[in-house]
Amino acid sequence: MLDRIGGDVAVVGSMNADYTVVTERLPRPGETVNAGPLTILPGGKSGNQAASAARLGAHVRLFGAVGDDANADFLLGELGKAGVDTTHVLHVPGPSGTTVITVDKHGENTIAYSPGSNAHVSVDYIETSRDALAESSVLGLCLESPMDTVVAAARIAHDAGATVLVNNSPFVPRLPRELVDATDILLVNEHEMTQMTDIDEPADGDWNGFDWEDARERMVRLGFDRSIVTLGGDGSVILDATGGDGPGITRIAPVAVDAVDTTGCGDAFMGTVLAGLASGFALADASRLGSYVAAYAATGRGAQASYGTAAQVRARFEQ
Repeated sequence: MLDRIGGDVAVVGSMNADYTVVTERLPRPGETVNAGPLTILPGGKSGNQAASAARLGAHVRLFGAVGDDANADFLLGELGKAGVDTTHVLHVPGPSGTTVITVDKHGENTIAYSPGSNAHVSVDYIETSRDALAESSVLGLCLESPMDTVVAAARIAHDAGATVLVNNSPFVPRLPRELVDATDILLVNEHEMTQMTDIDEPADGDWNGFDWEDARERMVRLGFDRSIVTLGGDGSVILDATGGDGPGITRIAPVAVDAVDTTGCGDAFMGTVLAGLASGFALADASRLGSYVAAYAATGRGAQASYGTAAQVRARFEQ
C-alpha cells in the first residue's frame, strides 16, 4: 500500500509550536517535578495530520493561520519540509498557536493548548478558500479551530463530493447537527466513544469482550454510519453500517513497538487514513496502514518530528 499512496488531501485547522519537556513521571496536581531540556517542535493536530499524509506521498493542502512571530516561520518551514502545500495559510497579527507538553519515561503525555492564531481561522477565510477545498477528494478536520469554521469547511467539501473525516478532538460530547450531516467518517478514541454513546467502558479494560455491535448501532443513531474507534495500544475498531466496506465491525490489530513518545501518534494515524482514502483504499486497509505509521511515530520524540516517509516506515517493519 505504501507504494500506492497519492491523491489530493485537504486539511483545515491548527498549527502549533510544541514546547516539550521529558520527566521521570507526570506531575500530580500542585506538584513540581524535574524535567530535561526544553525542546520546541512543530505540532498542532491539523499540521500533524497534514505532515503525516504528505510524508507518505499524498498531495496535501493545509488551510489555517499562523501569527507574526518567529514560530510562524518555523511551523511553515517544517511543514514545507514534510511536503505540505501551505500557500493557502493565513497570516494574522499576534502569536501562533502553542502547546505545552510533558512526556514521561513511558511515553505518556499531558498537553495544554493555547489557540493563538488558530482562533482566526474564520468562516470568511474558509469561504475564500472554497475552490481550493473543493479540489481535494478527502478533507480532514479536528476541533482546534472555531466550530463554525469546522462546520463550514465540512459542508463545502461534502457538497463538492469529498469524503469528510472528522476527528472529535478536543472532545465535544454533542457535535452540531450540521457537522454530523456533513461528516462521512468520525474518528474518536475509546473514551470519547463511550461518552458519546452513554456506554460503560469495560471494568477490566478488556475491549475484546466489548459489545461493539451495540456501539455501532448507537453511533448510527447519533448520525455516524462509519466511525473509527482507536484503542491506544490495543489497535482500533472500524464500525461501518453502510455495507460497502466489508464487515460491519472490523478489528484492527495493534503494531507493537517500544514507545519513546506517544505525542502525535493519533494524528499520524489519521493522516495515514486521509492519505489512504485519497489513494482509493478501503477504510479498514487505510486504518491498518495507519497502525504501522503511528507505531513508527511512537519510536521518536515529538509529533511531526517523529513521522516517517513511506520508505522509512517500510524499512522499520521489514526488518
